[in-house]
Amino acid sequence: MTIVRRANGTAAMATIMLLLTSASIAGDFHVSPSGNDSNQGTTDRPFATLQRARDAVRQNAGNEAITVWLHDGIHYLRQPLTLTAADSGSDQHPIVYRGLDDGAIISGGQRLALSWTEANDGMFKAETPQGLHIDQLFVDGKRQHMARYPDFDPQVAHFNGYAADAFSRERAARWKDPAGGFIHAMHRAHWGGYHYRITGKKDDGEVAYEGGWQNNRQMGMHGQHRFVENIFEELDAPGEWFHDASSGTLYYRPAEDVDLKKATIEVVRLRQLIEFEGTRESPVENITLRNIEFCHAARTFMDNREALLRSDWTIHRGGAVFFNGAENCRIENCVFNQVGGNAVFVNNYNRSINVVGCHIHDAGGNGVAFVGNPKACRDPLFNYGERQSLADIDITPGPQSDDYPSKCLVENCLIHRTGRVEKQTAGVQISMSSYVTVRHCSIYEVPRAGINISEGTFGGHLIEFCDVFDTVLETGDHGSFNSWGRDRFWGLKEAPAEQLPELAKLDMVDVNIIRNSRWRCDHGWDIDLDDGSSNYLVYNNLLLSGGLKFREGFHRVAENNIMVGNSFHPHVWYPNSGDIVRNNIVFTKYRPIRVPVPWGKDVDNNLLHQPGAESTTSAEILANQSGRDEGSIICDANFVDAEAGDFTVRDGSPAIALGFRNFPMDRFGVQRAELKKLARTPEILRKNTTAGKGSHTPVASKAMLHFWNGATIRDLSGEEFSSFGVSKESAGIHLSKVPPGSVAATFGFKQNDLIQKVNGKSVKTIADLRLEQNKLGGKSMHVLIVREQKEQQLAVPRYSFFNVATTDEGSFEELSVSRKDVIELQDVTAISGTANEGLETLGDGQLANNYGPVFGNGQFGRAYKVDLGDSYEIENVATVTFNQNRNRGRQRFVLFGSNADKDPGWDISNRKAFTPLAEVDTAGTDRKNFQATMIRSNADGLGTYRWLLWKIEPVTVQGENSAFQEFVVSGKRK
Repeated sequence: MTIVRRANGTAAMATIMLLLTSASIAGDFHVSPSGNDSNQGTTDRPFATLQRARDAVRQNAGNEAITVWLHDGIHYLRQPLTLTAADSGSDQHPIVYRGLDDGAIISGGQRLALSWTEANDGMFKAETPQGLHIDQLFVDGKRQHMARYPDFDPQVAHFNGYAADAFSRERAARWKDPAGGFIHAMHRAHWGGYHYRITGKKDDGEVAYEGGWQNNRQMGMHGQHRFVENIFEELDAPGEWFHDASSGTLYYRPAEDVDLKKATIEVVRLRQLIEFEGTRESPVENITLRNIEFCHAARTFMDNREALLRSDWTIHRGGAVFFNGAENCRIENCVFNQVGGNAVFVNNYNRSINVVGCHIHDAGGNGVAFVGNPKACRDPLFNYGERQSLADIDITPGPQSDDYPSKCLVENCLIHRTGRVEKQTAGVQISMSSYVTVRHCSIYEVPRAGINISEGTFGGHLIEFCDVFDTVLETGDHGSFNSWGRDRFWGLKEAPAEQLPELAKLDMVDVNIIRNSRWRCDHGWDIDLDDGSSNYLVYNNLLLSGGLKFREGFHRVAENNIMVGNSFHPHVWYPNSGDIVRNNIVFTKYRPIRVPVPWGKDVDNNLLHQPGAESTTSAEILANQSGRDEGSIICDANFVDAEAGDFTVRDGSPAIALGFRNFPMDRFGVQRAELKKLARTPEILRKNTTAGKGSHTPVASKAMLHFWNGATIRDLSGEEFSSFGVSKESAGIHLSKVPPGSVAATFGFKQNDLIQKVNGKSVKTIADLRLEQNKLGGKSMHVLIVREQKEQQLAVPRYSFFNVATTDEGSFEELSVSRKDVIELQDVTAISGTANEGLETLGDGQLANNYGPVFGNGQFGRAYKVDLGDSYEIENVATVTFNQNRNRGRQRFVLFGSNADKDPGWDISNRKAFTPLAEVDTAGTDRKNFQATMIRSNADGLGTYRWLLWKIEPVTVQGENSAFQEFVVSGKRK
C-alpha cells in the first residue's frame, strides 16, 4: 500500500503508517475490545476503537478494497462512529466493516462495575459514576423495565399494562417528586401513541407534564390505555429499576434468577451508533457493514415530533445506523438487538442503500425508515386538515429536488417486535421516497403496520414475496400494509372532478406494486390503501384475514388476489376512480362503504368461494353490490390444501376459466437459511369464535330502519369506523340520509354526519342517543358531530323524547297516561292480518290481560295505522302493551305522522307522505304487566297530522311481536 502523507500531516502520523504490517498493507485492519489504538491494527495487534480503524482506512480509501475486521466481543462506543465522504470506497475498491466471527457487537452503552447492597424488601442499590444519566438498563443482555405503574405484563397488549389512573391525582399523591418520569398513552382513536415528560406536580396535586407531539392527528390521549414510568415509588416488581441521578444511586429489584454478584450490568448512552454523513455533491459511498450486532442505542420518543405530509405520523430523524447523503452503501447479515429508537434510518438524499439479510427485533421505533426532505415536494401540506386550491399549486409533476431516498432495498430481513416504545411505527416505513423495494421480508408482532407508505411522494415502490402478520396489535383502523395518498390532489379545492384523475399523478409519478406476498391483519385490513392512495397495482397476494381496502383514490388495480375469510372493501370512491378489480377469489360478499354504483372502471370475473358448491352460479350478490360483475361466479374454488396454507387452485377449477392464475405459495418471507429457522409464520385459517350474549332478551336479527329528527340513522359496524376517521371505541351514529326540509336538515345536519356526543356525553349507538335524549326530557340539546373527519357542534332546539311507565294493575292512571284532550280514533288498520283481539280494541279506552291484536311470530316490519278524521296539533302519543307470556311487553317501533288528505298507504319511505316522529325501544325497563310509553316534544308538540303509523318490530329472537293494548293520542284540532 502506498503511504500518502497529508500536506499538514505530522511526523507522528507518518511513523504510525510506516509501522503497518503486511496484513494491513493487504487492505485489512483489525479491531478488538482488548486492543490498543497504539497498535498496528493487525490480527495479533488490533486497534481498540472503530474510530482508529476508520482513520487508518481513510488514508487509502477508494484506492483499494479494505476490510475492517471486528473481533468478537462488545465494542463500546464513546461517541458515534461517523463516516464521511473521506471514508468512502469505490465501485472497484469497496470498504467493509465486518465481524470476524459471529460475536462482534457494537454498543452505544457502557458496562458498570457496581457494588450492590440490599435496600429493603428485595430491592438493591448501588452507587453509580458521577454525572451518569441512564436511559435503559440491561442485565445479562436483557432490557429491564423502568419503575412503572401498572407493572409490566407480557399478556397485555397495550403497553404490556395500562391503567386509567396512571397519573391521577390520587396516584400522584404517593410520589414525592415525579419530575423526570414519563407518561405513555395511546392516541384517543388508537392511531399511534403519545409520550410526555413529567415536570413535577401542581399546587392542587395534579401531575404537570410536557410533550404529546408524537402524532400528526392530534386528538388527545386515550382515557385508559396509559402508563407511567421512571417513578421511584412505583419500583415494586422484579425487573424494575430507578436511577436517582442527583444522588448517583441505582435502585433495582432483580428477578429470582438474577445473581447480582455475577450479572453483567450495562446502561445506554448513545442515540446513534454509526452515522453516514455526506451530501449529494459529496456522498459517502461504497461502504458495507456486515455480520455485526448493534445494541444499546437510546430511546428517542421525546424527539419524535416532525410531522410528515398530512399523514398520521411524526418522526425523529435518527437511528442506530443513520444514513444521510450516502450512495451504494449496505448493511448485510447484521442484527439490531433491542435498540431504543429506529434501527435504520435513511434520511433525505440517499441512493442505493441496501439492508439485506438482517435480523431486527425489539426496537423502540421503526425497523427501517426511508424519509425524504419535504422541501423536495411541491406545495407540501403537513396538517391533516390543511387544504389548498388548484389555482394556488404548482402542477408540475414529480419532485422539485432530489433530496430524498431512491433505489433502495430491504431484502431477506426478519423484522419483528418493533415499536416497543413508539406506536406510530412500522417494520418498514417509507415517506417522500422513490423506488424502494421490500422483498422476502418476514415482519410481525408490531403495534401498527408491518409496512407503511406515508404518502404518494414519489412512488415506484415494489413490495414482493413478503410475509406480514400479527400487526396492528396495539392500535386500530390500519392494515398489515398501510398507505395514505394525501398528496397535492387530495382535498384540492376548486378542482373539477374530471381533472382529479390526472392530478392524482402529480406526486405519485410511478406505480407502486404489491405482489406475491402473504398478509394477515386480525385488527384491520390485510392491505389498506387509505385516504387518496392512488396508482397501485396489487396482484398475486394471499390475504388471510382482513381483506383488501381501497379508499378514495385513482388508478388502482386489484387482480388475482385471494381474500381468505374476507373480501374486497371499497370505501368512499370517486365516481371516476378508474379502479379495476378482477380475477380475484373472495370468501364473502363485498363490504362497501359510501361507494357510488357502478364501481370504478372494471369490476368483473371475480369468484365468490363457497365450499362444497359443485356448480358455478352467477354471482348476482356481487353484481348487485358493484353494479358490474356480470361475469363473476359463486362456486368452490377447489384449493389444493387450504388447511395447510396452499391456496393453489386445482386444474379444472372454475377460477382458471375466469382468468385466475396460480402464484407461488412457498416463497413468502425471509429466505436466508439462518433467519428462516428463526422466523414464525402466520395462522392460516381464522379460529371460530362465539359471540357473547347480550344483557337483554335477544331480538330477531332483521334490519330495522332508525330515524332521528327526520333523518335516517344507523349504528356503525365492522370496518365502517375507518371511513369516518373515528375509532371503534368512540363509535357514533351515522346520519345515512338527511332529506331536505327535514328537522335535522333545518338544524344544519348533513348526510354522512356522525353523532358522537349529546351535551358532552358520549353516544356510541342509537340506544345511547335515545337514552341521553330521554334523560334531557326537553332541556336544551347540543350535539357533537364528526363531518369529514372534523368535529363540529350543532344545536338541536327541537326534538322528541319518550317516558316509560309500568304497572302490574290495569288502569291509565297507574301508568301515568293522561286522558286529557284525547282524540277519538276514527279507524285503525294494519298492514297485514292480526290475530286474537280486533283492531278496534286499540282505541276503546280499555286495558286487558291478553295479546291484543297481535302480529304473528316471525312477521317483521308490520305496522298499525290510525285515522284521526281530521288534522290535529299532536301534543303527545301514548302506546300501551301487555306483557303476555312475560316477553311481549317490550315496545320497538317508529312512529310516523302524515297530514295527507286521503289514506297515505304504507310506504314510509315516501317522505312527501310520512314524517318520522320518534323511535321507541324499551329494552331493559322493569317488565311488569303493563307498559306505557309517552312520546312528546320539547317544543310545540309533535306537529300537525291526521294519520299516525306505528312501524313495529319483533321483540324476541323467535320473532314474537308486542301485545299492543291501546293507542292514546292527545291534541287539538287544527
